[in-house]
Amino acid sequence: MSTADLLVKINSMPEHLRKKVLAYIEALIAGQPKPKETPKKRMAGLSKGKIWIADDFDAPLDDFKEYME
Repeated sequence: MSTADLLVKINSMPEHLRKKVLAYIEALIAGQPKPKETPKKRMAGLSKGKIWIADDFDAPLDDFKEYME
């Protein structure tokens, strides 16, 4: 639907309906989500030293020895 088609239809409406259409359009515009901010650039190494993995991480668990035979 083109803008001209919309204008023809709106102009053919009674005044009280045109006011409702205007209020609806203003509400739609006001409710538009704000543009997203550009994400902050990540910096490597910020969590260095905060996370560790045990040396025996991949070692079999004693609880499952009977299933691994």
